[in-house]
Amino acid sequence: MAHILIVDDSPTEIHVIKTMLEKNGYETSFASNGEEGIEKTKEIKPDLVLMDVVMPGLNGFQATRELSKNPDTATIPIIIVTTKDQESDRVWGLRQGAKEYVTKPVDESELMQKVKSLLG
Repeated sequence: MAHILIVDDSPTEIHVIKTMLEKNGYETSFASNGEEGIEKTKEIKPDLVLMDVVMPGLNGFQATRELSKNPDTATIPIIIVTTKDQESDRVWGLRQGAKEYVTKPVDESELMQKVKSLLG
């Protein structure tokens, strides 16, 4: 069973995404900000990270960049999941090292398709 780390500062978003993932057979963990997301990624080495952008402290773009540059976590795919729906945000997120970009509110079929494509 693939393990997915959800990094989001909204308990509601975590609950919604966690429910979608678990219903589709994934194991989940969560972190409530960018710093905690980086720590948990290093600690549990999930198969995939879902990263929010707008969070207090380290934002999702910064956390994605840090994880992508760290040799210990660089191979873990990251999907940015955010309310930021501008094309420039999407391009920037992918340039930070994210493999995919999904906007909120999350469409379950779109998210599952992207998760499955990255986990093989």
